[in-house]
Amino acid sequence: MNEIPDHPVYAKSVLELLTVANDYCVTLGQAEKINKQKLTDYLLKVLPLLYLKASLIPSVKARNPEFNERFWTEEEWEALFNLLRNKFGKDDEFWIVNQAGSANETIKGSLADHLTDIYQALKDFLMLYQKSSIDSKENAVEEVHSSFISHWGTRLVDAHKTLHYLWIEGISMEEEPETDSFL
Repeated sequence: MNEIPDHPVYAKSVLELLTVANDYCVTLGQAEKINKQKLTDYLLKVLPLLYLKASLIPSVKARNPEFNERFWTEEEWEALFNLLRNKFGKDDEFWIVNQAGSANETIKGSLADHLTDIYQALKDFLMLYQKSSIDSKENAVEEVHSSFISHWGTRLVDAHKTLHYLWIEGISMEEEPETDSFL
């Protein structure tokens, strides 16, 4: 029987985050085939799970940071962003109270922007973790943990809150043709 090596990058919490992150990336990668209602329903369920799984991974210090890599290009980011912005239409934009520093300010947010940023962080995590070296895995875990704390964790919370309000309001759905029903 193959045993998982005793290293933090193989912790159960990391493997669980990999599973949920992969599901998120696969689903958003097929977003053009999913209608707005089904995508919203999916996101309302997966975002809290992503938050939970990311909050449980261990803090890992990569011994060789030169093994850190980015895989997703600006063009790929733009393509997903535009797809999601068009998918959410008038429901894409929302207001956020930015509580950084001593002054609260209200800024405009975008579901497409937030969801694409989350996708990018998770996609880079998945791609780097798939490399065979322990150094790559350490960098993958360190980077996803660090970026969760500093960036995409709050974006996830803001997006989920907005999706929740859309769900409460019955989501102002434009009629979309029914597509694959894999969700």
